[in-house]
Amino acid sequence: MKILIVKLSSLGDVVHAMPAVQDILRALPEAQIDWVVERGFAPLVRRCTGVRRVIACELRRWRKSPLSPPTRHAWSVFKAELQQEPYDAVIDLQGLTKSALVCWLARLSPGGKRFGLANQTEGSSFEAPARWVADVAITLPAHIHAVTRSRELCAQALHYQLPDELVFGLVPQQDQMAVKAPALERNLHGVVALVHGTSRADKEWPLAHWRALAQRLNNAGFGVALPHGSPAELQAAQHIAQGLAHARVWPAMSLDALTDALATCTGVVGVDSGLSHIAVALDLPHVQVYNFDTSWRTGPLAESGLDVCGAAPTTSRHSPRQCSVFAHPYPGVEAVWQAWLSVLSNAAKA
Repeated sequence: MKILIVKLSSLGDVVHAMPAVQDILRALPEAQIDWVVERGFAPLVRRCTGVRRVIACELRRWRKSPLSPPTRHAWSVFKAELQQEPYDAVIDLQGLTKSALVCWLARLSPGGKRFGLANQTEGSSFEAPARWVADVAITLPAHIHAVTRSRELCAQALHYQLPDELVFGLVPQQDQMAVKAPALERNLHGVVALVHGTSRADKEWPLAHWRALAQRLNNAGFGVALPHGSPAELQAAQHIAQGLAHARVWPAMSLDALTDALATCTGVVGVDSGLSHIAVALDLPHVQVYNFDTSWRTGPLAESGLDVCGAAPTTSRHSPRQCSVFAHPYPGVEAVWQAWLSVLSNAAKA
């Protein structure tokens, strides 16, 4: 059975769709799965176990100059690659007009069908053409986690029972990991990456809090690594690291190199961002910091559901290796620190 997954962006959303691929392979071991994704995220999808072919597009860039000769040529090349072979199932995990267009252009085998969402779920975007293009539009609960949303859609489309085990299948390149992350002193317990950068200012954690957390980690014998993806994030990373004995600002890296670097870390503390979701997919001890009560939708999931840990006023539940901490206007350093100690302790027991 040939299956085409359409999940174009963004980084966190792409990561959240990876468990659906693992579910399909468990239910249908002979399935051949291809994935259409924005080119910037293609290197990450190529590391997702079970994806046979990654079809990269650049819809975000193409729509800025849709009639220019370079765009028309690139579109023609993409369309030819997309229609290279027919599919028994085309599954739109995005639910937007752009993903519906891709699904509509994809070729179907005799008896093949296009599957998509019939409704919007809380906190997620949805556009009507996604329902119109689908041969089978599937209704999902409005209150559903982003990971479960994709998993449920695929399970209902392909008629299998959703497995209890959650596996992302994101595999770093072991032979590259050692050279991607700059080494810290050998006498440290390990390195904790602080994912402080986010595209939304209202998701940020105060720089003073990051510095205080980094100092606590240093005092406890952990090195601190600070990734960045923009000049502003680089400046913030340098500010956090200033004066700390065991803090290093990572050099600029590509997405796949950054994934390999994160995989070398003892754990990660980060805001709600794509890199934090990569840390979850890598199964690292991880604390995710939320200024809004949206961790139920995008935060780490455990076997029995979403796990949130921390001090009051944060809701608390046990988490094996990963958890989220929420408070408004933002969690305190002590709450995040206690959450880190909790996930680290549970990871050691596992």
